[in-house]
Amino acid sequence: MKDGGGRAISIIAFIGSVFSPWYAWSGRRNPENHVCINVATYGPGGRFTMTDRGQSALRQTEDSFTVGPSSLHWRNGQLTIEIDEISSPPLVSRVRGRVTVTPSALSQVELPLTEDGAHIWRPFAPTAKIEVDLDRDGWQWDGHGYFDANFGTRALEQDFTYWTWGRFPTGDGSTCFYDATRLDGSELGMGIRFDGEGHAEVVTPPPKTRMKRSLWALYRETRADPGHQPTQVMPMLDAPFYNRAAVRTVIEGEDTVGVHEALDLKRFRSPLLKPILALRVPRRPHWTFRG
Repeated sequence: MKDGGGRAISIIAFIGSVFSPWYAWSGRRNPENHVCINVATYGPGGRFTMTDRGQSALRQTEDSFTVGPSSLHWRNGQLTIEIDEISSPPLVSRVRGRVTVTPSALSQVELPLTEDGAHIWRPFAPTAKIEVDLDRDGWQWDGHGYFDANFGTRALEQDFTYWTWGRFPTGDGSTCFYDATRLDGSELGMGIRFDGEGHAEVVTPPPKTRMKRSLWALYRETRADPGHQPTQVMPMLDAPFYNRAAVRTVIEGEDTVGVHEALDLKRFRSPLLKPILALRVPRRPHWTFRG
């Protein structure tokens, strides 16, 4: 998120693109044949890119990840993301540039989201600085961000009905909340506070507090001190089953704005949703690297 607000960016690198209809239709047999670097920008002129690419577009080394024309590289304590993508309708255009993520520190936390460890959350850098330099006026800015990952051996909808996640800058670090309702009816409710050195402390999260529903009437909630109402301050991604937004809340007396996500896996299971998603997520099975 940009310092001072008004603009934000999210970048997700997928092996086995969990929200891709093409991956679901394939039976999820070969994750490496459904790879993607999803880039979404929020604010004036915001755009969305998510191209499902085949295995020929994938290259990996110990410190780099490449999907077709875009790539991530880890060098000297920084994650550099080179972007060259095409946005989906209605703003079809090239999205090109560089984003640099500089963590304040790296954490060692791994949080299993199910008892058998089939789903794991790994917050590599819960507190970081970002530099954004894209090929559009106004899209050169600095801000604060984070770098995390989710790993799984089963589809999300096989184990969950609903979850929310939030990352909020607090003190010299950040606080993350992970709340999920599993398919068996059990629940996960976790709060973790990270300092600027990446040290983690499990905390008792403040109460769940309902937020206003999204434009698609998606139920939303997050954590807030008693007597405080979380509010959306900037819309980001709004889909029938998923919502991402900048949200203001109060945590241990501190007013903070962070990124909040809500995911309804009951809606995502609907077979009617997949053809709609295909309009936003094109499939490009073939790629040839030059040089």
